[in-house]
Amino acid sequence: METVMVQASTPYPVYIGGGLLDRGGELLSRHTAARRCAVITDDTVCPLYGPRLCRALEAAGLSPALYAFPAGERHKTLATYGDILHFLAESRFTRGDCVVALGGGVAGDMAGFAAATYQRGVDFVQVPTTFLAAADASVGGKTAVDLPAGKNLVGAFWQPKAVLCDTDTFSTLPEDAFRDGAAETLKHGLIADESFFRFLMEADMRENIDKVVRRDVELKAAVVAEDEREQGRRKILNFGHTLGHAIEKCSGYRTSHGHAVATGMVLAARAAEALGYGGKGTLAAVLAACERYGLPTACPYSAGELYAAAAGDKKRSGDHIDVVVLREVGRAETVRLDMEGLRAFTEAAL
Repeated sequence: METVMVQASTPYPVYIGGGLLDRGGELLSRHTAARRCAVITDDTVCPLYGPRLCRALEAAGLSPALYAFPAGERHKTLATYGDILHFLAESRFTRGDCVVALGGGVAGDMAGFAAATYQRGVDFVQVPTTFLAAADASVGGKTAVDLPAGKNLVGAFWQPKAVLCDTDTFSTLPEDAFRDGAAETLKHGLIADESFFRFLMEADMRENIDKVVRRDVELKAAVVAEDEREQGRRKILNFGHTLGHAIEKCSGYRTSHGHAVATGMVLAARAAEALGYGGKGTLAAVLAACERYGLPTACPYSAGELYAAAAGDKKRSGDHIDVVVLREVGRAETVRLDMEGLRAFTEAAL
């Protein structure tokens, strides 16, 4: 087991390694005084890992209660969030109890937002079971639900007490789901660590999964420590996300987050090079990385469709929006655009 500390407003560890589900109770007990735990998951992950985690919690003297909601981004809604709150209230969970998120990014977002708001905040532990969630969503304290107008428009910053990343759980992921994590991992190298990006282009992620996840977490933790609430540097983590979220929305959330971000990175790199914001050769690097890992590079939507979706993105501030561009591989910056600038950016992206 490896440990990376996240120096947020309340520091917490991210444990990385195989077999950590079976140590869930022991590890969780190090970071919360809670004796009761609501394990929130979805109906895909629940039969795979729910009872196993509950047994581990019981072995450490904890009392778990398992709740599963329908899987998928289309269920990351206020209605599902309300159902989770009703479960917590009807089960008589108190401010001294704990919420455990078991699953991918949707479970982490839903359970985290419930933990942030139930009785004005209860302890929260992340147990990601997807590469995507381990590499990105489980670290940093962002929690949210979607609205019909856009993705993650309602949420809160709520840091976990700990993150338990059992990399053995990735063995049950379909290949497309593993590629979602690869997209966010490539993003980390592209925006912040050129040597890590080179490693990813030469090595096999699956064969080096603990090392890869550790570096993912280290890179994200460094950014979060500098800018926990996304007022400045943390915005670089949104590389590929403005147009990626637009792709997700245009698809009715049938396109997965990682696949949409991959295409969004290609589009952002193409637009930045065309408009003089990005360094020469950055588009070629993004294309090569996506092709190496079987990620999509073409967008099926028009510039008008993407612009309309992106204009409602949560990163918009008044009549401006920050987009992330690569100055070179390993170094990203934000560029502030007005709405006409975003329209031009979107057109250049295609």
